[in-house]
Amino acid sequence: MNWRALLSRIPALVKTLSPVVLVVDIVIRVVAVIAVPRNRRPTSAMAWLMAIFIAPIPGSLLFGLFGSSKLPRDRRKRQREINDLILEHTQGIDEEIADDPRPPWFASVAQLNRTLGAMPLLEGNAARLFPHYEGSIAAMTDAVDAARRYVHVEFYILARDKTTIGFFDALKRARERGVQVRVLFDHWATITNPEGRNTRRWLKDNSIRFEEMLPFHPTKGMWRRPDLRNHRKIVVVDGKIAFTGSQNMIDSSYNKKGNIRRGLQWVDLMVRLEGPAAIGLDALFITDWYSETDELPDVTDVDELTVDHTDPGTFECQVVPSGPGFDGENNLKLFNALVYSAQKRLIIASPYFVPDDSMLYAITTAAERGVDVQLFACEVADQFLVYHAQRSYYEALLRAGVRIFLYEKPIVLHSKHFTIDDQVAVIGSSNMDMRSFSLNFEVSLLVHGREFVDDLRQIENDYRSRSKEVLLEDWLQRRVPVQVLDNVARLTATVQ
Repeated sequence: MNWRALLSRIPALVKTLSPVVLVVDIVIRVVAVIAVPRNRRPTSAMAWLMAIFIAPIPGSLLFGLFGSSKLPRDRRKRQREINDLILEHTQGIDEEIADDPRPPWFASVAQLNRTLGAMPLLEGNAARLFPHYEGSIAAMTDAVDAARRYVHVEFYILARDKTTIGFFDALKRARERGVQVRVLFDHWATITNPEGRNTRRWLKDNSIRFEEMLPFHPTKGMWRRPDLRNHRKIVVVDGKIAFTGSQNMIDSSYNKKGNIRRGLQWVDLMVRLEGPAAIGLDALFITDWYSETDELPDVTDVDELTVDHTDPGTFECQVVPSGPGFDGENNLKLFNALVYSAQKRLIIASPYFVPDDSMLYAITTAAERGVDVQLFACEVADQFLVYHAQRSYYEALLRAGVRIFLYEKPIVLHSKHFTIDDQVAVIGSSNMDMRSFSLNFEVSLLVHGREFVDDLRQIENDYRSRSKEVLLEDWLQRRVPVQVLDNVARLTATVQ
């Protein structure tokens, strides 16, 4: 091959292609200005447009791959079918709830959740918090060992390791005594964990039925944005006992060498439920199972949601599902409504705090109108960009009067909950970040009950005793390169 002759033709080739490249560049920019902002947050649209205008071809390819958070049409159809089924079987149930001393705004928030996620607010629930990592795994293991009909397990990350082996052995014992065991786990998050493939193999070898949630198979006609994740954590036993919260079924180091080397350990919070809320969580599991398998398990009677429990000391609970299967951002709307409703105190625990503009305004406005607003986050984190992105919001929060507490390293405070005044709380899998609002399937539990809030406040007090408070004057003294890094990371968070 005559390389000199070939190289000599390059200038002429470039000259010939230049008009074509220019036209393609202009077309990409014009189409982007028209298409990108449609039904998208202004901040997200501006971030995408910036990426496309800086590098039109790579930027437009990335937008085509990651620009939409919508699921395929058939998946959204299945979600609507389940919603209609729940609404049909629970029609009029909201009127049966006793007229107890709630905050005046609470009924409208419950109605919002009912409209968005179909689940009703139900009384007669018993709830117990598990703030200790291995204690919650032991409680879930005991519940599985007591199962008689079925066990439903759903986790973002599911790993059989030295900490969780007892739980998996309980699943095996349940299957051996004839209990139906169904397991769901997020495909990417579990398989990429060091113990993920071994866990899948163990489930298969022990004839425990499992399905991987949101597998990415574009060659099979299952095209969607590849980074959509199912982030829910649910265990349901016989439709009577359920667990949910922030904890994955995995060792508190997440089995990663980097975490072990740094001494990172996760602190989580789970809640054990008995009563109608357990059936609500089961309905959510069945929705996810149906979405992945096209099979609707006949294990629980939705009519049981109408059972009236009026035992004193129990709580009103409402399951709040959210994610790309819904038309709106259910959790974001709930959180905003609750923040604006707070009158005295608002305490938030979120390891990944990257709010959109509406959430940031709601929180800073609450502080500015005199509400005692406190945020618990982490002094250290496992996700580099998210860690620096969330730090970019601290100055605005501190200036508004929000108190920020950073849980001391090397512990990662992974709990996700908040309390409003003295009677209302939310606990679940959802962070206060744009990924949880738009891209992840999440589950939250809205709870009305003073005793439950008091228990959560005790946990918050423990967090406070283990945290360092961030002061504005100290925060402003950060080195300039660190501030620049925080602000650049913030830009990446808006590309949703």
